[in-house]
Amino acid sequence: MNVGEGLPVTVGARAVRSGIDKRPTLQPVGIGPHGLDGDRVLNTRHHGGPGQAAYLYTGDDYDWWAAQGLTVRDGLFGENLTLTGAGSSADWRVGDRLTTSGGVALEVTAPRIPCATLSAHLGDPAFARRFAQAARPGLYARVLTPGTVQAGDAVTVTRAAPDAPSLRDLFELDLRGTVQGRPVTPDDLRRLLAHPLAERSRADLLQRLAKLEARGPEGTRP
Repeated sequence: MNVGEGLPVTVGARAVRSGIDKRPTLQPVGIGPHGLDGDRVLNTRHHGGPGQAAYLYTGDDYDWWAAQGLTVRDGLFGENLTLTGAGSSADWRVGDRLTTSGGVALEVTAPRIPCATLSAHLGDPAFARRFAQAARPGLYARVLTPGTVQAGDAVTVTRAAPDAPSLRDLFELDLRGTVQGRPVTPDDLRRLLAHPLAERSRADLLQRLAKLEARGPEGTRP
């Protein structure tokens, strides 16, 4: 369980305030459709909102980063909830649901896409590229049932349908414009849009679809 107030961070030549610096708390924290109580989201163009109310990262992914030599801690990547025993975040699917022992229900909506703020926060200008290459994005979620969450809460997972897109697939599509290594097609995008995506992801896919449809039969080109 991690929350953060806005703190200054230098991104390139710009000094900005960001809520990326999350710190663990043992206190119970309220969570609702727009996120966690006491947690600041300052870049509302790319973060926050109902479809990205919470960001989660897995302990397994942090273990991988630690094996690469990174000093890790809960909240390092700006996540609100750090999940143990959850496997790689890339294997989660849009529509997977998590229910805490306190009755809070979350629904996975999108992967996290790395940005310059993450690089600045880590003190490594190349970190966004490393994060993209690692393909361990963490997961955004919407809040289906609000309530209170606390460190140590047990979590029950209800899996989405097997045809739901994995976060690995969406991460690849966003960064490379491909799906499982091949150019995305209009039919691919229509299938993705049938699932409970975050609003920003849905808007991006609708824009991609409109561009491909405008190309006509040649619309399968990346």
